[in-house]
Amino acid sequence: MLSLERVERSLESAGQSHVLQFWSELSEEDREGFLQELSQLDLDGLKEHCEGATRAAASPPASLDQNIEPVPPEFIGSVRRSDKRSLSEWENEGLLQISGNQVGVLLLAGGQGTRLGVQYPKGMYNVGLPSGKTLYQIQAERIHNIQELAGRKHGSKCTVPWYIMTSEFTLAPTEKFFKENNYFGLEPSNIVMFEQRMIPAVTFDGKVILQGKGKIAMAPDGNGGLYKALVDNKVLEDMKKRGVEYLHVYCVDNILVKMADPVFIGFCVSKGADCGAKVVEKACPAEPVGVVCRVQGVAQVVEYSEIQPETAELRGPGGELVYSAGNICNHFFTRAFLHDVAEKFEAQLKQHVAIKKVPFVDTCGNPVKPTKPNGIKMEKFVFDVFPFSRSFVVFEVVRGDEFSPLKNADGAATDSPTTARNSLLAQHCRWATAAGATLLDEHGNALPPTTSVSAGNNPPAQCEISPLVSYFGEGLEPLLKGRTLPTPFILDEKRAKELQAQ
Repeated sequence: MLSLERVERSLESAGQSHVLQFWSELSEEDREGFLQELSQLDLDGLKEHCEGATRAAASPPASLDQNIEPVPPEFIGSVRRSDKRSLSEWENEGLLQISGNQVGVLLLAGGQGTRLGVQYPKGMYNVGLPSGKTLYQIQAERIHNIQELAGRKHGSKCTVPWYIMTSEFTLAPTEKFFKENNYFGLEPSNIVMFEQRMIPAVTFDGKVILQGKGKIAMAPDGNGGLYKALVDNKVLEDMKKRGVEYLHVYCVDNILVKMADPVFIGFCVSKGADCGAKVVEKACPAEPVGVVCRVQGVAQVVEYSEIQPETAELRGPGGELVYSAGNICNHFFTRAFLHDVAEKFEAQLKQHVAIKKVPFVDTCGNPVKPTKPNGIKMEKFVFDVFPFSRSFVVFEVVRGDEFSPLKNADGAATDSPTTARNSLLAQHCRWATAAGATLLDEHGNALPPTTSVSAGNNPPAQCEISPLVSYFGEGLEPLLKGRTLPTPFILDEKRAKELQAQ
């Protein structure tokens, strides 16, 4: 721990002496805790951090229209457009890599559920499925099943290690939740939780915000903090020890995420890619999602605020959007590429500005909950490493099958518990009818076979299929073909055994 004198000198030279303005009012215990926190700050880089934040907040996003072009078709695979044979070959390649213990998954789970209106990590959220499962449980069960599928196909017992990046806010509750739930049947030693760094929030005039008399307002450094955290916590070393060569990285809030998706992994490996992005077709030109494209010949995600409406609305000869590859924070990386990023490129990652309402104490030390944005949080994004890739590919998937994020509280038009729940149930209705089952509504009327319920629409019925029974709709025909199923219907392992026995 640094001495008070050293901390005072550093704060003064960074123009942040106000941080210690309430020092004399703190108890001995609080002083010790505050000094500990200040010792962990990058005090030498504090001046640049604060000045950089104010500069970035004051400059409008640059328009990139003159320099962008779509990713060339030869670097794109697609669930809808690629031929069946290729898709099958990619899936086999992915399952082969998984069966050889070469694939890990990495979950970005550092954010709090603030927009969702909860005080705990999003992964612990129960969206109201008939089974009552949380996002963490659904994801754990998908990992379990993909291990089984790959192991069965190649006659091996295999492991997909689960790396979970948390933050100061989410680590302890996440650890506790996993422990209480017996790690959802996974081997605890194959779940590696680690913390990303925290950095100070700053006022518009470049001053560190005090959240309390002896506490700085800190925020996670964005999901792009991953690359520093991989080194800080020796995660890359752990991957090397386990023989993990390929990593599937995703965000906690997507209820439809395919953990270690063998088709995506196989596509990227077959193409010799060091970095890949899953995308969905944009719903409309103005949809507020980043677009995966090229800028001056280099792959990157361009935020919707960086493209003029007329560019966003451009269409190709078939009427399709030219810039349609919506980024969904679902990525492939080789371990070698992550090692390169951590060693050579991390310092070059772009900083992004988030303007937020940050609780603070006023000059008299009274706590204030601001009603309008008063602070700048700087963050890096996980996709900002794309430009450093030597072999970048894109894989397009169907939104209704693979992307339905949980961001907002119920009542919001999109990305709420209701839209997430409905997306999953609609998908499971499609799986059941595709397997030859007839679903009955609550009045006993047969529902028409459904193949195209889009994400967020009301599902035709409450039909939920456990990820332990089917990873992505496979293996259901022997259980469901020719059956008439009253709903709500939950197909869990117990029910699957009963149906098998009938």
